[in-house]
Amino acid sequence: MRLILITGISGSGKSVGLNALEDAGYFCVDNLPPKLLRHLVETRQEEGGDNLAVAVDARSADSLAGLPADIRALKEEGHDVKVLFLTAKTESLITRFSETRRSHPLSHRVQPESGPGGQPTLTECIFREREMMSTIEGIGHVIDTSGLSANKLRAWIKDLVETDRTPLTLLFESFAFKFGVPLDADLVFDVRVLPNPYYDTALRPLTGRDEPVIAFLDTQAHVAELLADIRNFVEKWLPAFKNDNRSYLTVAIGCTGGQHRSVYMVEQLARHFRASERVLLRHRELNLPN
Repeated sequence: MRLILITGISGSGKSVGLNALEDAGYFCVDNLPPKLLRHLVETRQEEGGDNLAVAVDARSADSLAGLPADIRALKEEGHDVKVLFLTAKTESLITRFSETRRSHPLSHRVQPESGPGGQPTLTECIFREREMMSTIEGIGHVIDTSGLSANKLRAWIKDLVETDRTPLTLLFESFAFKFGVPLDADLVFDVRVLPNPYYDTALRPLTGRDEPVIAFLDTQAHVAELLADIRNFVEKWLPAFKNDNRSYLTVAIGCTGGQHRSVYMVEQLARHFRASERVLLRHRELNLPN
């Protein structure tokens, strides 16, 4: 059976992810107590189902401790198990809860700093939830949904679940430092030291995927040198990450606006590594068609 487990922080997009998987033909179950996971898998097998997606969150925090062992056991039984951990920056979560006017799932379970009888703040609930979920954050692939549209998140999840059963998937992501470093990055490289096409008025409205910008950066000696250094670093340490039994390695490349230099570098790195590795691309700041 192919099992996708979606978990993470409330407000980070778990419902969006689960809906995307349902549209892709998965049998989906929301808010499943973790201790029932293996029983559900057995039941679905008996019914002939082969694609299952399950959402688990802090509402079942009391039984999260046994989840890593259950996932290991399912993998040992031959199931294809992927774990996606969705998170977002606190300010993004606060904005989302404010827009939807929903209360946090832990609002009636968290002890407020003001003492008994008081109402915990949203920030207090988010902080407590991060603590509760930290025990399972490391068992899956982390996706930072801060600033992502629902459509972009659906597209990213679709790309992730469609990856083949390879030892490791390399994920290259471009981003803008002015909007913060992605929370899901394993390796971060800063390319703001490179010549910036933004200062050429003809190149400003373009991106690092457009030929004029590519031609400009191709002629810069420091661009080629830094690109080679990043490529060599990843190549040197990639075997170690594979030996660590990782499913994904996210390499984030940042520039000032996330439009030109970081996009160019990510595209070049992806082109190089596709010859030998399973590669995915993300451009966080670009509004690309789905």
